[in-house]
Amino acid sequence: MGILEKIFRKPKPKNPEDFFLVTINKEFIRVEHPERKTEEILWNDIEEIKIINTDGGPFVPDVWLALLGENSGCLIPHGAKGFETVYEIISKYNNFNFDNFISSMSCTDNEEFLLWKKE
Repeated sequence: MGILEKIFRKPKPKNPEDFFLVTINKEFIRVEHPERKTEEILWNDIEEIKIINTDGGPFVPDVWLALLGENSGCLIPHGAKGFETVYEIISKYNNFNFDNFISSMSCTDNEEFLLWKKE
């Protein structure tokens, strides 16, 4: 790459999911974003897990993992760093609905898919 290319090259645009910071530890999951309120849920407080699809992509996140509790919850966009780690943990929950997860990955409409519910 020549010197002029380096000077005049436009910076590579970031994916919208790159702005999300997902913190995972033994007690909780926290999701931070510079333009959103910080969300957090304790692992023990999760009562329901869903995939929420929207028709908003590709310029905004359009697939969200929703970890929901009675008084707390958090949304993790599919492309955010940390999504796969959380998925690896929750996919081991008893009665996790893999069929709904697979269906959600081919959906482009506004739809919710229940993946797990606390008994």
